[in-house]
Amino acid sequence: MTAPAAARPAGYTSPLPETRPTLGHAVASEWTKMISLRSTVWTLGSLAGLVVGIGLIAVANTSDTDYSQVPFLTPALFGLFVGQLSVMALGVLTISSEYGTGLVRTTFTAAPERHRVLTAKFLVFTGVAFATTTASVMLVGLATALVHGGPDAGPHGAGEWLGALGGCVYVTLLGVLGLAVGAMLRHSAGAIAAMLGVVTLPPVLGGFLTVWESTQGLGGLILRYNAPVALGDMFGLPMGDDAGPVPVRQLLVLLLVTGAAVAGAYAETARRDV
Repeated sequence: MTAPAAARPAGYTSPLPETRPTLGHAVASEWTKMISLRSTVWTLGSLAGLVVGIGLIAVANTSDTDYSQVPFLTPALFGLFVGQLSVMALGVLTISSEYGTGLVRTTFTAAPERHRVLTAKFLVFTGVAFATTTASVMLVGLATALVHGGPDAGPHGAGEWLGALGGCVYVTLLGVLGLAVGAMLRHSAGAIAAMLGVVTLPPVLGGFLTVWESTQGLGGLILRYNAPVALGDMFGLPMGDDAGPVPVRQLLVLLLVTGAAVAGAYAETARRDV
């Protein structure tokens, strides 16, 4: 039983360190959670396996002349079309798993500043997802350049590598969007289903809308701005006939949508009880 303050000897100090919680502490806590969860290993392992595995298969079955008109990063794109789903799933699970198990109560008891906790989750997830995506894509690109970098492949500049880097940013933003949706819905299956719809539904919906003359404009816009088309544009395989800096516009559209979702996540986290 702790002695009353009046009974304590003069000059008493607590043996426990008293430090004010900071964002750095929250980041360290979220990093520990991230590397401890099996979902991190499975999702990011699936991403790397798909991008590198499918990419190397493509490298092994192509010749130098196949890259005379396409970038060296093209083989990585094939796996990334599917691998992006793993990034979105991890984004959702980064927060929804805590709500599902009830451990979020412990988190918010230890760190009552909810916005600080949510910020730490966004920072840790963004760093891990971007690093894994970029490393996987660049590994395939380097393998392609080493194996098929002969004269028949034609010239290849730094622009295609920067475009692929933009594609990695795009996939990371999809994961951040998944984290924000997970924070608002607080349900893993529902949030993952919503994110799957973000990727798979627009091409189908756009195709249907172009059937009728009155909705052709809207359908064409949806077909122009969706995740598969955006990734193709950034990796140097344009899938549309728009003029101008299409990859930049694709990135800005997703950035605006993600920013709105992140703002909603902060608002919901502060407003709703756990």
